Amino acid sequence: ADVVAAYLDHLRLERGLAVRTLEAYAADLAGWLDFLGLAPPVDAASLSRVTSRDLRRWLVHLEERGLARSSVARKLAAVRGLFRYAVREGWVAASPAARLGTPRVRRRLPRVYTPEEVRALLAAAGGGSGPAALRDRALLELLYGCGLRVGELSGLDLDDVDWDGGWLRVYGKGGKERIVPLVGPVAAALRAYVEEGRPQLEAARRRRPCPPQDRRAVFLNRWGGRLSPRGIQAVVRKAGAAVARLRAHPHLLRHTFATHLLDGGAGLRTVQELLGHASLAATQVYTHVSRARLWAVYQQAHPRARRRE
Repeated sequence: ADVVAAYLDHLRLERGLAVRTLEAYAADLAGWLDFLGLAPPVDAASLSRVTSRDLRRWLVHLEERGLARSSVARKLAAVRGLFRYAVREGWVAASPAARLGTPRVRRRLPRVYTPEEVRALLAAAGGGSGPAALRDRALLELLYGCGLRVGELSGLDLDDVDWDGGWLRVYGKGGKERIVPLVGPVAAALRAYVEEGRPQLEAARRRRPCPPQDRRAVFLNRWGGRLSPRGIQAVVRKAGAAVARLRAHPHLLRHTFATHLLDGGAGLRTVQELLGHASLAATQVYTHVSRARLWAVYQQAHPRARRRE
């Protein structure tokens, strides 16, 4: 009865997309339907009447609104996926989006920190006293030392930490599980927080009980509940503000983790596994970062490059 709802259920149940990704798909499809004048529920007959001309008018409309090419490409991907699913289910004969070109998106090289900037961030995060300082230092150590996404870090439970084996079980996008090493300063900072800082934060639950699923969370907020992704971002921003106003974001630490691994000689496949990328193409951007850095060093250090001889 409702093709769009069926498609979103397919993404959630069969493909296991994350909640935020599903919300983005739903919002993009809702805006597209609104432009076409279609109100949910949208049946197969209504969807089959959409033409490639309608889609081109919609793309022009998005461009006139001044949307970035990356945003237009994402919205078009949602519509393409809907039609692809409808064709596979036999509800639509052919996809009017099949011949539409995707806007070319200029891929920017991710910003990465130098080793000195990373050390300054870690020092700023753990510079205070009390349980929050222990938590913040462990949090940044994991972001840089394990390359976790902010949602993965927020979702960590105590059962995901294997102290004896030196491993961390991480659930990434789509609920995919991966194992990352937990050793050295990263393990030491996490153990110090779990043994000394976390019990003090957990005691705050007497004043404000937390949901049952948050009781085993590794990182807690001041009320003893699970520290949210937004809370993690605030911790990282605070550490960056203490380091000569360094712009700090959790994902930049993930970029830095991957780039420093490649600079140190790690293979691309290894970095792909550690990051939890489904495809090697997503990891290859970090090779360009390393090449850019090598080129800058060459231009600065080599006599022929400096003198342009």
